Amino acid sequence: MFAWLNDLYLSHQKRKLKEPEFNFIFSEKVPGSYVCFDCETTGLDPKKDKIVSLSAIKIQGNQVLTSQSLNLLIEQDALITPDSIVVHHIRNIDVVERESSSARLMTEKQALKEFLEFITGSTLVGYYLEFDIAMVNQVIKPWLGVNLPNRQIEVSALYYDYMIRLVKRSGQQGLEQPDIDLSFDKILHKLKLPNLGQHDAFSDALMTALIFVKLQQDRI
Repeated sequence: MFAWLNDLYLSHQKRKLKEPEFNFIFSEKVPGSYVCFDCETTGLDPKKDKIVSLSAIKIQGNQVLTSQSLNLLIEQDALITPDSIVVHHIRNIDVVERESSSARLMTEKQALKEFLEFITGSTLVGYYLEFDIAMVNQVIKPWLGVNLPNRQIEVSALYYDYMIRLVKRSGQQGLEQPDIDLSFDKILHKLKLPNLGQHDAFSDALMTALIFVKLQQDRI
C-alpha cells in the first residue's frame, strides 16, 4: 500500500545525490535481509557529537550472521565527553589502542562508505535506532546530499507489541494499556537472552540482533 509514494520519495532522493558513485544505496530491498547496527558516540547530541565506533551485523531470515559483520573505530578530532566515556568506556587514546583485526581504525568518511556498502538492500534494525540513524545522517547528508534511504525497524517497538500480545493472550487486558519497561536489560531478561555485559557497539548490535530474531519468531 502506498508503494508509489515510497518510489516517488526515492526518485526525489536520487536526484539530490551529490556523488553518483553512491547510487548503490538506493538498491532494491533484498527480502529477508536485515542489518542490526549500533554507534558509540562522543556525546548524545546528533547535531554536534561524533561517532566513535560503529558495529553492524547481518541477519538473514532468523540467522544472526556474526561472520558477516563490521566493527569500525573512527579517528577523532575532538575530545570524547566524560558522560559518554561512562557509557562506552572509550577515551580518545583507546580509539587508537583498540585497533585490531576485528576493530579497524578509519576516517569518518572511510567508515561510513564501508557501512553504506554493507547495508545495501537491507532493512536496518536497532534499539532506539532513531539516534544512530541521526548520527549517520549527520555525516552523509552534507557529504552526499541525502539521508539513509533504508527501511528501519525499531526493536523496542516490536517488544512493546510483543508484550501487548502476551497481555491479550492471558485474557488480562483492561481498559488501560499496561506499563511496559522498555529498558535494554529488561527486554533481554524478559526474552531470556544473554546479557553480554559490556556496552560496546559490537556487543550491543549483537544483543539487539538476538532480540530482533526472538521477536520475529514470536510473530510467525
